[in-house]
Amino acid sequence: MPALLVVIIVLPLAVAVITFFSPVRLAKVITVISGVVTFGLALTLIPEVVTHAQLREGSLLRIDSLSMVFLVATSFLYATTAIFAAGYLHLGQGKAGTRYGRRFYAGLNLFCWSMAAAPLVNGLALLWVAIEITTVVSALLVAIDDTDGATEASWKYVLIASLGLGIALFATIIMYYAGTTVFGSAYNLSYGKLLSGASHFSPDVVRLAFVLAVLGYGTKMGLFPVHTWLPDAHSEAPTPISALLSGSLLAISFYAILRYFQIAVRTIGPTFPRNTLLIFGIASLLLAALYLLSQRDLKRLLAYSSVEHMGILAIGMSFGAPVAVVGVLLHVLAHAAAKGTAFFGAGSVVRKFGTKDLGRIRGGIGALPWSGPMLVAAVLALSAMPPFGIFRSEFLIVSGGLSDSRDTVAAALVVLVTVAFFGLSWSTTQIMLSPDVSALPAGSAGSHPLSKGEVSPWIVVSMVIGLVALAILGVHLPSQLSQLLDHAARELGVPKR
Repeated sequence: MPALLVVIIVLPLAVAVITFFSPVRLAKVITVISGVVTFGLALTLIPEVVTHAQLREGSLLRIDSLSMVFLVATSFLYATTAIFAAGYLHLGQGKAGTRYGRRFYAGLNLFCWSMAAAPLVNGLALLWVAIEITTVVSALLVAIDDTDGATEASWKYVLIASLGLGIALFATIIMYYAGTTVFGSAYNLSYGKLLSGASHFSPDVVRLAFVLAVLGYGTKMGLFPVHTWLPDAHSEAPTPISALLSGSLLAISFYAILRYFQIAVRTIGPTFPRNTLLIFGIASLLLAALYLLSQRDLKRLLAYSSVEHMGILAIGMSFGAPVAVVGVLLHVLAHAAAKGTAFFGAGSVVRKFGTKDLGRIRGGIGALPWSGPMLVAAVLALSAMPPFGIFRSEFLIVSGGLSDSRDTVAAALVVLVTVAFFGLSWSTTQIMLSPDVSALPAGSAGSHPLSKGEVSPWIVVSMVIGLVALAILGVHLPSQLSQLLDHAARELGVPKR
């Protein structure tokens, strides 16, 4: 079974190379197969990880319950986004369209490879390298449409993310320095090594490393005040890339913070790490809730929803109750499925109406009889409506907060999530449930006639898969997945429920 780690690492990278030199139709098929196989391999690893606690392949690859959660989220989005892209991508004829298609599919596979590698590599230094690669690849994908807006968003993303990763590199160096007092000047930054000696590290040094890690990787995670790249990049990137950025890349950056959290809890106890995450989480959730009330761009609306959910994750980790941490890890999975599905629906709407402007879109359900209702369902899922997975995860987080000493924070969480719900759901229902465009007065915004029908059956399939996954996460967790979440929570220093 450890050999599967090598396969998961090698497969998307090999497919990225192949698709760059393949006809676009073949690249599309190969990408879908690669995504589905990678997700299947990840699911195969779950019982092995639950049984054996961790799997290793050499000194560089390692997976435990915590990293398994994030690998499942990333590989699921890899599979569904590949299916969505097969129907979403409309290429022009000739060399230009072929060149774009090859670059797009090679970049998508390379991006998914780097995000799958991050939870599989063994050590803080390799983790930093993997996340740095995600920055380079995703920045190129944000700018791939070669518009003024996309180029500006990509440069902004590169500048801010590079600054954040520079801080994260400093955090890595500081954590290495903390270990020299125990292991000497020559040792590797593998997780097992760091955790075994963490109780003997200097508390002040670890405290500094953790703050730097939260600030540095929080830039990629989209935490306030280093979130400013996120709305532009999500809005201007091709929709498949927006889904990966929001559902997977932000989660992988959170994973990096959790690795520092593991060490910090063992060195200085849980109070300081939790308080640090609480500050960033509350600020991010407050900002997102307010911005969601005033958005006029469909994809920017979903981008600020991502900031909201990253704030929820940070707040959830500030609660001491085991059930809250399990809720956080479940939220990672549910948010990946919900945000991917929502962006797939948004992509269908943008393709159908030719605009992201919420003021120019009306009668979405009338024009899109399948993806339209599913977009509404995905938004309701993002708003924590039952029976979907985010309702379950946020219920666990709030329950943990109420059972902890931070019941006031839990109450504030509920209030801010409710405000965000109104902003997100109001805008979406306005464009999807309003009268059909054909019923609008002549000359009004969006009153041009549209034929009824879906953009592509591939998009419908990707959204169905996402909603089914959300229902499973909300109604009945598979037993092995539930055990995986419990084990991952304990690896974060949380006692058994």
